[in-house]
Amino acid sequence: MARTAVMRLLELMVMKEDIRRVIEYLGKKGNFEFQDGLGDGNSSASNAYKETFEQLQTIRSYLNVDEPVEYLDGTVLPGAAEITEAEKLCASVTSIRDRETKAADTLKRISDTLKETKAFANLKVPYTELEHLSFLTLRVGKIDPGYFDELVFRLGNRAVVVALGEDKSRILVASSKKGRFSVETELKDFNFVPLSVPKDFKGVPDDMIAGLERQEAEAKTALDAIVNERRNFAETHTAILLRLLCCFSIGMQVQLVEDKLESTQLVYRITGWIPAADTQLTMKELDNLTEGRIAIRLYAPEEVPSVINGREKVPVKLKHGKFVGSFERMVFSYGAPLYGTIDPTPIVAFFFTLLFGIMFGDAGQGLVFLLIGILLTTNVIKKFPSWNKFGPIFIAIGISSTVMGLLNGEFFANSELLIPFGEWLTGLFGEPRERVLELMPSADTIGKMFLFFLFTMTVGFIINSLGLIINIVNQFSLHHPGKALFGKTGLSGALFFWYVIAMVIRIVVAKSSIQWFDWIVIGVTLFGVFMAEPLERLLEGERPVFKDGVSTGIIVGLVEIMDTVSNYFSNTASFLRVGAFALAHVVLGFIIFSMSSLAGGAGGLLITVLGNVIVIVLEGMVVAIQVIRLQYYEFFSKFFTETGKEFKPFQFRYKE
Repeated sequence: MARTAVMRLLELMVMKEDIRRVIEYLGKKGNFEFQDGLGDGNSSASNAYKETFEQLQTIRSYLNVDEPVEYLDGTVLPGAAEITEAEKLCASVTSIRDRETKAADTLKRISDTLKETKAFANLKVPYTELEHLSFLTLRVGKIDPGYFDELVFRLGNRAVVVALGEDKSRILVASSKKGRFSVETELKDFNFVPLSVPKDFKGVPDDMIAGLERQEAEAKTALDAIVNERRNFAETHTAILLRLLCCFSIGMQVQLVEDKLESTQLVYRITGWIPAADTQLTMKELDNLTEGRIAIRLYAPEEVPSVINGREKVPVKLKHGKFVGSFERMVFSYGAPLYGTIDPTPIVAFFFTLLFGIMFGDAGQGLVFLLIGILLTTNVIKKFPSWNKFGPIFIAIGISSTVMGLLNGEFFANSELLIPFGEWLTGLFGEPRERVLELMPSADTIGKMFLFFLFTMTVGFIINSLGLIINIVNQFSLHHPGKALFGKTGLSGALFFWYVIAMVIRIVVAKSSIQWFDWIVIGVTLFGVFMAEPLERLLEGERPVFKDGVSTGIIVGLVEIMDTVSNYFSNTASFLRVGAFALAHVVLGFIIFSMSSLAGGAGGLLITVLGNVIVIVLEGMVVAIQVIRLQYYEFFSKFFTETGKEFKPFQFRYKE
């Protein structure tokens, strides 16, 4: 069985003049994980690359240029040429932005003046005459136009309200001298803002309004010209801007790492984990990069003090092809295997594909998954780029679902379309039948359904057994012979499970009964479960043998026996759900096919389409969850008693 990748600890002593190029190399290579992460270092230090990157980001947003998702080819650490280029680009865009802001402010000022002027166009009586009326108090100002009618209603006959503009935002309020205080109180409630009106104001000449309108049009034209200039600049400088963004993004991350490294005035120290297969090439390339100005030391995990004393776990890297590698996240979402143990990912990939196909058997719906997988793998679907790595999974479950659909005669819930194929295939091996697998419940298919459920339980037995074997091998590899031999998931528990299954098969097939030697084997294997902890401590030289006393050990042992018997029974019976979901899928397809046949025509076609969409989306999700659940609880639980640390190499990412 495949094991986790062999790792080595790499220690680098780098001269100050080479440190940035070394960090750039490690970030691009993406195969080096800093030991224990990075310290705080000089995190408050000024980062010129970061400042320039943020300026470029502001420019990108202003120019309305889409942000790159990943680095462009040939992206390098910024040098003097890139810094000069970025400064010139920032200066040019700043000039355009300042002129656009100034033009926009000018247009706003002219537009506001024109609006104010038009607002007083209805006021034809000299304001001084109105102001000195002995019985009137006048107020000119602004309110929210939405409050105009309510203000008129609230003031009633206490005051007269005149709208000075078409939008009712400027008003003239006239009231008696006696009622001016109550009117002013009401005006405050409506957020009335007084306006200053010249004493000799008597309306607005038409030529003044026309002049302001011409100025507004000229200001709009000037602003539009600058906006077009900005758009043209963005079109001609997009490639340069994106290249500089990528360069300074790398520079910013290099600087952040550099600030956190251990260093003296002349030398930086870097330690981290790297796959053993990459060590020779990495050391050679680093030596060439620094022209020999670097000291490199390599350590095996068993030579690292922090690993020996258990303070640090060696990071775990899994090495697979594209198909099996797409299932790694499923493993790591549960936990990373311990370093040096068996890698379960290939087993997960095989049984996930198999179980999904059994539970979701429809040739047409399987082809939909297959098509989605192809589109994701070929990067045709770009809206969800993070999903592309799951393309091989969709291809695998699409193929398995299609094969199962061909066997049970289902094509987009139609149970008649594949009858000729079923008759042809079964005819090759004997009497032709409509389909290879008869899963639809009926009086004639009870026996076949029983065999199908027996097959799913057999798959469950294999998965459980593989989990036990992996745990036993892992415990021996980790030098824990006690855990490998005793306990529920050790050799004693495994032998109990396997013997009981064999005994049941013997009783059913040979129609015999339980024999005296059956009780002996069961008793011996369960004794290994019952006395697991004391036997482990005895074998590994730990004392006392009963850590918490004999009575406590007996109680714990009895609980372990009950847990072992119930768990192995439930673990095996749990795989009946695989057959149940396969049966439910066929029945659901039959319901959709029957309803569409009864409706006929366009209605039948609509039912077929909607029914298949619902099945693909909802039942597909439910089946996937059930398969993951079986992997986690029936397979992983056998050997994931302790999790390791996932290998997370340092690499540049434009966007997390």
